[in-house]
Amino acid sequence: MRSKKDLVDATYKRYKCSKTKVIKMVGIVQSSYYRKASDGKKGKKPSICTLHTRKGLVSQDTVVASVKEILKHEFIDCGYRLMASYLKREGYVINHKKLYRIMKEEGLLKLDNRIDRSGSGRKFVKYRKVITTRPMECLEMDIKMVWIPSVGKNAYLLSVIDVHTRRILKDYFSFNIKQDQVIALLSALFEQYNYLNNIVIRSDNGSQFIARKVREYLALIGVQQEFTHVATPEENAHIEAYHGILKKEVFKRFDYQYFGEIEQILKRYVKFYNNRRLHGLLGRITPMEKWNVDKHLILMKKSTA
Repeated sequence: MRSKKDLVDATYKRYKCSKTKVIKMVGIVQSSYYRKASDGKKGKKPSICTLHTRKGLVSQDTVVASVKEILKHEFIDCGYRLMASYLKREGYVINHKKLYRIMKEEGLLKLDNRIDRSGSGRKFVKYRKVITTRPMECLEMDIKMVWIPSVGKNAYLLSVIDVHTRRILKDYFSFNIKQDQVIALLSALFEQYNYLNNIVIRSDNGSQFIARKVREYLALIGVQQEFTHVATPEENAHIEAYHGILKKEVFKRFDYQYFGEIEQILKRYVKFYNNRRLHGLLGRITPMEKWNVDKHLILMKKSTA
């Protein structure tokens, strides 16, 4: 069956009448008749150059080289959206859609293993979602088991995170973590900030956290302690997410054998996480950048308390 456009052409060729009249008789608009079909995909062809604020227009190969250089960092394992933010910091003017195409063509997309962002007398958390206005307002702590192959047993990592900035404030790595180690770590942390008032610290119901000595210590220095409900890790979501990131970006990537080996890796990672790793929920900035923007609010709270 012939198309209407073919019918117009055949009628015009045979009868030599007005093509405009034939188009109207056939029942199509002139723009549809005269439109030429484009070859290939719809839309503009992808640009082959990218603007750099210092270098001007650079080739796709230059962009790819920069992506690969960023991915060489021992802890960076990000997708195209976060990679676009890293590139912008280096001077590239590029959006995530273009970078997705480039990384897909080069086989650099990493789409698997993404972390989804979607005792008696204890006080349990009242609100599952924490809303903060300043650093050192709400902290979360948790202990993660870390397998040490050389000795065939677990070590333990205690981490404390500031919810407002996602900064890791303190951590402690050992084969044994008891209530005394928890108190020592918290004491060093709060002494560093002159025992601020109105701090809330959340944890799960681990034996180290519900221990009477820990609760008495926190009550003594005026820190409010909250416990998550049983089987609700979302109530301690920020520190749980951090330990999930550690699993993906450290424990699954490094082939370590000894306690001292992974201990040094963890020290490097915390420094990287706080100072270089971009955080999507902070607006593509690092925890320390967020801390430096809002740290004056800590002193304001102290002076008005």
